[in-house]
Amino acid sequence: MSSAPIVVHRPSSAGGRRVTAHSSGREERLGTAFSDHDLVVLLEGAGVDDPERVLDDPRWVEWRGGDPHDYRATPPSSGPGPVTGR
Repeated sequence: MSSAPIVVHRPSSAGGRRVTAHSSGREERLGTAFSDHDLVVLLEGAGVDDPERVLDDPRWVEWRGGDPHDYRATPPSSGPGPVTGR
């Protein structure tokens, strides 16, 4: 796990990625980003100076699950298939 203060979580099944800020052991939800522009706006609102420059800096941003900069919806994971036979 990274110590980056900003975490961009995996894409949701509806699209977009939850963005959280971590500081002093606390997590604050900044919002949901549907594009890099949305992410920059969220980071500006959180007081990050020059947020466009930190998007690919792992000291600042940790991208979890899925490729960085990919905000497309992901299909919901299907659990284990049906049990057949005995």
